[in-house]
Amino acid sequence: MSEIDIIEFFNKWAEVWDDDMVIDEDIIRIILDVSNVSEGKKVLDVACGTGVLIPFYEDRNVESVTGIDISPRMIEIARSKFNINFICDNAVTYDYEDKYDSIVIYNAFPHFDDPDKTISHLSKYLNDKGTLTVAHSMSRDKINEHHDNVMNVSRLLPDLDEMNIIFSRYLEVTDMISNERMYLVSGTKHR
Repeated sequence: MSEIDIIEFFNKWAEVWDDDMVIDEDIIRIILDVSNVSEGKKVLDVACGTGVLIPFYEDRNVESVTGIDISPRMIEIARSKFNINFICDNAVTYDYEDKYDSIVIYNAFPHFDDPDKTISHLSKYLNDKGTLTVAHSMSRDKINEHHDNVMNVSRLLPDLDEMNIIFSRYLEVTDMISNERMYLVSGTKHR
């Protein structure tokens, strides 16, 4: 999986991304509740795409939202829709200026080549008692099936046992869900 291939893939799909997006508000509510996204919190939306979760953060009266995505076209579209801080860069190598109460990776984790490196890097930018969440609004099997034909820009979504091992290196695992409706792993920083 190369960074250039990922950028090209998401730049290509950016124009129709919102048209193809299926939003399940019940699942998003669960994800944001588990992620402790609430009034006064600082949120980092990793692989934010065109900003699908931004209105949900704003509805919760968060203090601030920063969106980061590797695709210039996705960021360009997101900036045209929302007036928040957007960063166009690799979320796993970027040196963030801030720390966050909630970091959310929504519907994007298979596109990160090294799960351990991703969680390790992002967890450094959590405030004490901050929460990092990896979540999908589909089952793990459906996510893996969905990505099966684009393996040059994605990898299989790890099972909960593997994610528990990875998260536990950096965070206290607080929630794990893997069912027919969704996939979620969340952990809190206590250091």
